[in-house]
Parts: sequence; structure tokens; C-alpha cells
Amino acid sequence: MPKKLIKSLFPGYHTVREFEILRLFGAVLNDPNLWHLNRRSVAGAFGVGLFVAFLPIPAQMLLSAALAIMVRVNLPIAVTLVWITNPLTMAPIFFSAYHLGKFLLDEPARGFSFEWSLSWFTGELLMIWQPLLLGSLLMSTVAGLVGYTTIRLSWRLHILRRLADKRRRLPRIHRSR
Repeated sequence: MPKKLIKSLFPGYHTVREFEILRLFGAVLNDPNLWHLNRRSVAGAFGVGLFVAFLPIPAQMLLSAALAIMVRVNLPIAVTLVWITNPLTMAPIFFSAYHLGKFLLDEPARGFSFEWSLSWFTGELLMIWQPLLLGSLLMSTVAGLVGYTTIRLSWRLHILRRLADKRRRLPRIHRSR
């Protein structure tokens, strides 16, 4: 994967360091391994970011940052990818996760009504937490593995293509004997 493309798509070192929530990590953010753009670091960041993005938890950015720091992968990419679940995508993603979990647990279909209240939220959450968690963990794991593998393979193919192009462009030296 071209580093220039990745640099243009994701925020840089100084931008990410300014996130209020990430200031909790202090001097750890100075570790250069968290800012490297290489195949291992970027693929690992995709794995971490996509895994955390599909978890139905608050403070996804904080968890993603902590995991990125622990496994020493690219911090800006890992933190940015959790925004796959944003206010527009959160409902369909977690609805799908719930139905996947319900299918895997072989739970019967239930009637469903929605209202904006704390009592509804806590009451319904007690009824759906197991299938939601199972579906979310499965989707998280699959997304993380697919992201990691896709980046590793794409990066490798890109390198092999560049090497092949270089070999084709090299002048052929004919030696006469």
C-alpha cells in the first residue's frame, strides 16, 4: 500500500496527540513504533481498529488506543477506524449483530417496540445482551481478521508489483562470449 495514500487518509502524529481522551497515555505516545507506516503496523492497526469498531461499548477510541499501544501498531489508524460505527451506522451494525447472535443462540423471534426512555433501554438491554454480545464479538473478530489479512496481502502484492516493474525497467545487459 502506498504510504502517501495512507498518510493522506489518516490523521498525523500531532493531530492525534491533541485528542483529549488520548492525553491519558502521556509520554507513551512518543513511542515511534506507534506512528510507523509499514505492513505490520498498518495491518495490525486495521485489525485492532476494526475489532473494536464492532463492539457495543462506550469509549471505543480509548480502548482502540490502549490496544494499539499494547501491541505497538499504528495508533492514528487504529483510533480512526473505530468511527466505522458512528451515529449513522451504529443502529444497523448492532441490529445485525443482535440478529446474528439470536440466530447462533437459536432464540425465538420476539416482538419489538422502541421508545426513548432509560427504563426501556435498561429493560430491553437485559433481554438482548447475550445475542448482541455474541453477534458483536463474532463480527468484531471477523472484521479484525479480514482487515488484518487484507492489508497484509494487499501490501505484499503492491511490493511484488513494484519489484516486477523495476525488473522490467532495468536495462538488459547482453554479454557476448
